[in-house]
Amino acid sequence: MKMREYTRLETLALLRRLSLQVERTADSPDEDAVHDLRVSVRRLSRCLRIFGPFYAGGRGQKFRSRLRELMAPAGAVRDIDIAMDLMSQAGFPPHSAIIIRLAAARREKGRILAEVVRRWRRRRLRQWSRKLGMPL
Repeated sequence: MKMREYTRLETLALLRRLSLQVERTADSPDEDAVHDLRVSVRRLSRCLRIFGPFYAGGRGQKFRSRLRELMAPAGAVRDIDIAMDLMSQAGFPPHSAIIIRLAAARREKGRILAEVVRRWRRRRLRQWSRKLGMPL
């Protein structure tokens, strides 16, 4: 198998995974969905960086920039999820002021993530692969 074909297959597999996680997060942006979305973004981003020379016209770098649009709000939500878990483990009661503030921040950051995920959801796997020069 030639390297360009290997790159195409790996990229498509990771694009499919991202598409699945975008759908899952759009349906239910719980802790696990947000975590898995971030993992799929990181893996695809790493693929795009490593195999950059195999994407036509620097499209890998351009797509990595677009992935940051998804990663930033997902990261903000995930950070709050982790903080809330740590507070719970430290024994803070669910109705303490800090937990209430974190929950409000999670709702706000979750709303922003939901907007971004909706935009990504409208994009189709076929569009993404075409933009990368890696047709299905």
